[in-house]
Parts: sequence; C-alpha cells; structure tokens
Amino acid sequence: MYKTANAETPTETTGRQAVPEINYTVSMSKPWTHLLEVEMRVRWSAMPQDLDLKMPVWTPGSYLVREYSRHVQDFAAKDAAGNPLTWQKTSKNTWRIRAAKSREVVATYRVYSNELTVRTNELNDEHAFWNNSALLFFPAGQLKAPSKIKVVPYGNWKVATGLRPVPGEANTFTAPDYDILYDSPFQVSDFKEKVFTAAGRPHRIVVTGEGNYDLDRMAEDTAKIADAGVAIFGELPTDDYLIILNLRGGGGLEHLNSTALQWNRFGFQPRSRYIAFLRLVAHEYFHLWNVKRIRPDVLGPFDYENENYTKLLWVAEGTTAYYEDVLLRRAGLITPDDNLDAKADMIGNLQNRPGRFQTSLEEASFDAWIKYYRQDENSINNQISYYDKGEVVSMLLDIEIRNASGHQRSLDDVMRSLYNDFYKRGRNYTPSDFQRACEAAAGRSMNDFFTKYVSGREEIQYNSILQGIGLRLQAGIPSSRQAYIGANLAETDGRLTVRSVPSGTPAHEQGLNFNDQIVAIDGHRASNSFLQSYIGERKPGDKVRLTIFRHDRLRDIEFTLGVNERTVYRFIREPQPTAEQRAGYERYFGVPIDR
Repeated sequence: MYKTANAETPTETTGRQAVPEINYTVSMSKPWTHLLEVEMRVRWSAMPQDLDLKMPVWTPGSYLVREYSRHVQDFAAKDAAGNPLTWQKTSKNTWRIRAAKSREVVATYRVYSNELTVRTNELNDEHAFWNNSALLFFPAGQLKAPSKIKVVPYGNWKVATGLRPVPGEANTFTAPDYDILYDSPFQVSDFKEKVFTAAGRPHRIVVTGEGNYDLDRMAEDTAKIADAGVAIFGELPTDDYLIILNLRGGGGLEHLNSTALQWNRFGFQPRSRYIAFLRLVAHEYFHLWNVKRIRPDVLGPFDYENENYTKLLWVAEGTTAYYEDVLLRRAGLITPDDNLDAKADMIGNLQNRPGRFQTSLEEASFDAWIKYYRQDENSINNQISYYDKGEVVSMLLDIEIRNASGHQRSLDDVMRSLYNDFYKRGRNYTPSDFQRACEAAAGRSMNDFFTKYVSGREEIQYNSILQGIGLRLQAGIPSSRQAYIGANLAETDGRLTVRSVPSGTPAHEQGLNFNDQIVAIDGHRASNSFLQSYIGERKPGDKVRLTIFRHDRLRDIEFTLGVNERTVYRFIREPQPTAEQRAGYERYFGVPIDR
C-alpha cells in the first residue's frame, strides 16, 4: 500500500487553510449502457462562492492530450439538503458551480466508458476498468487534498485497486492526494486472482477474461523479475504491488504500486509469445523505480490540464525498455542469444527508418505530445521512436560506461545514483543531471556520445562501442536480390492499400501514395499474397502495370521494380576475444563468451 503516515485526513488542515473533505461514489447499475455513474461530495468550511470542478485532459505515462471531459454527460449539482445549484461550463474541462453559502456541494454525472486501453475506461457486461484521471473531477487548486472513493460493484463483481482500503467500509479506498488517486486504476469484475510474495512483499495478479495463460507460472516468473529489479536498486519502493490484466488488446501503463496490462487471450503460448508478455511485465515493473520514483524534470507533481514537456522520455521509456531484457536475462528467463536477436531486430528497424536523420532522441521526447501517438503515413520518413532508439542507445550507453570504467561500473550505477540522489531527496532530474550521472559512472566525459546520439542525429557507430564486450554488429542484405515495390501495404476486407511510403524506395520515387488501393498487377486481381508471389518471380528492373484507385479514380501506373536493399543485422562474437573482451562479455551477460 502507499505509505500515507504523513497524509492529512479530510478534517485536518494544511497550515491555516482548511482542506475540503472529498468523497466519491462510483456505480455501474447498467453495465450494458457503458455509463459509469459518479457522485462527488465536496464538504468545505472554506467553500468558495463559485466552486470549479475540473477533469484532467491526460493521464501520466501516456503523453497525449485526450480530452477526457468529452465523455461526461448528465451533470447536475445540489447542496446537502438536495436543493439544485446553478452551474455552467467555463472551459472544455471546467464545471463552475454557484455554491453560495453551501458547506457541501454534491455533483453527479455519468461518463461514457467504452474504450479499453490502459489509459481510458471501459464498462460492459464483463467488467469495469477505469483510470481515475479519466473519470473523477478535482476541485480547482486542491490537487494536494485527500479523498475517499467508494465503489458499488455490479452484481457479484469484486474490486481491485492499488489504493489503500478504508477499514470497516466495504469497497472504499482512500488517497492522500490527487497524484496518487489519479495513479491508481480500478478493475471491477469476477476476475481470477493470484496472491504471491516477490522481493519479500505481497503481490497480486487479477485477470479478467479466458485464455491460455498459466497463473501460477506467471506469478513465479514475475517474482523472478522482481528479484532482478531489487538486485539493482537494493529495495522495493512499495509495500505491495498489483497487476491488473485484461485479456484483450495489448499494452501497459505504469503506476506507483500497480500496473494495468492488456494482452491477447491466447498470447501466452508458444514460448516466444509468452516471453513477449514477460517483457511487458518487466517493462512496467522497472517503472516502479524509473519514472514513478526517478522522475524526469517536469513529470511530477503533474499539471493535469496541459502538456508537460520533457526531453527525457527516451530515458523514461527507452531505458526502461532496455531493462526489459536485462531483467529477464538476469532472472534466467531468456538467454544472451534471445537478448541479442531481439536487439538486432530493433537495430534493423531503426537503421532502415529514414526518419533517424530527421529527429533526435531529445526532439522525439519533447514532441511526443503531438507526434508519437499521432503517427501518419510520413512518420517513417521524419520521426523515430524514443522507445526504440532509446532502447538501442541505452544499451550502447551501458556498454560505453562499462568500457570506460574497465567494466567496474555500468548503467545500473547510474540508475542507482539517480534513485538515491534524486528520488530519495525529493527532487526530479534534468538532462544535464542524467549526463553527469553517466559521466560519474564512466569516470570521464561522455559529451561526445550525448552530442551525437541523444541531442544529435548522427549515424550510430555501433562496433566501436560493442567491441569492448567482444561483440560486432554485422550488416548485410539478403543474398538473393529480390524485386520489390517498396511501399508498406495492408489488406483489409479484401482491399490492398498503401499504408506508408518510405523515402528512397521505388514506390516513393515513382509516385505511389498513401491510401492508394492496388486493384491489379498486370491485369491480375491483387491481394497481398498474390502480389508478393507475382513480384517474387520477377527481377529488379522489370516493369509491371499497377492498376490503382486513387481518390475513387481508376488509373494505371507503369512501375519499374526495384531491388530490396533493406539491411539485415545480426550480432556475432569475436572469434578470438582479448582477455578484456572476455571479461566485459561475462560481466555483461553473466556467462563466458564462448558458452
């Protein structure tokens, strides 16, 4: 549970200013309507004449303004005696209530909840899942106020949340402030659950939906991941941990003592799919330290009504993504080859992305609010992902620190120092702080690395870094010079359409456009499988006739097939490693280089 020993109760005061007593009730009387019903009671000895109630426009961990207030309906306000109070909307997310001389204001509203993602709400006949930032108002200027939330489940549904329960009050929970309230999602359903101990603390997994998962194995492997994380930082920074798992979709969102995950119900077998799930678990678990405690400059306390800009999302997410495989490897759940194969694929995706020369890691982080969650057909040409390139650069940063320090220190030391020097001292870190921590671990300046690969857009020189641990990145093109069009295609409901056109490809040079529907090739009806088979029998330089619909007009394009020069990558070990390379490899992977 959250440590709230110093939190004020609703009747206490902060200095001389009384704080409001805030109570919510969330009901779901008709799940098939997808409407969550909310009652909010604000009792306040210092009630303003006009009480502004506000809804956040985004949720921490998902950097996009999502305008949650668009789902609010049936708003009403009254006083404690039931007398209606007048109100008006004063902005997109603000309801102003004329409180007059009332000591208590009761607001009621419903929120349409029919979108299952880890950052939104869903209510149906299977469950209720919600994020409080997408459901609950806050009184203007009172983000530090405590609150209670009572849940009235539908039928025999159970309630799961990371919030602290109120003794003696069924399905009632308390939060010392809004940063914690908004950081604690709810799952209400007839879920299956597993309680277990990891890193010496109670953990709980609740699963909604049927699938091919093994809950006992999931708990056992999560415990191994937890132990690997604690081995880095020396402690688990929470008294317990909750995993909410919905078996639909995919993704995860970190919280202070919990996480919300989504996964395909049959996505736990074979081993490769289960390992992909464990990577998600490891990612969100590592966030317990990185982001939830080790906080980049502006990420907490939060401004819930505006964008919170930072250049450090590549550390918040990319470094966390890097530690997915670090934790799994140290937990004995994957091999070094599993690790290297995954990184080689990621490097291939990065190196074959034209946008790597257009956007730096810091720029991608800063512009997440307008780009990352709003990618279009041209994103491949002018953007990179701060997750993917951040993961690759974090790996190289780790190895560079190891090389510079004679393999005595690593990125682990950087993360520990940030945890101890910033989180434990109640402060956030800046880009300069992060670089200084890396330089302290390396024992030398790392300005060249950061200038080229973090704030800059230079091509990464992989092997000059990898050689320190006896590895080389080998690049090549497929042995057969295959003909290809070069556009990324998608087939839906029998329609084959162009989804993106990377620059430098034949499709880009010869004028194929996003959303072109390819109807036929050389007069033969086109499907994705037929197109690939037909082109596969031809050589680069051959001409074909593509028949397409563009803006509902049929046209033919004489198209010259190009050669697929997409570079593929793989890691190879030095055949005759030096003693230092052997030592570096073994310290990095925990096994000898020739094993």
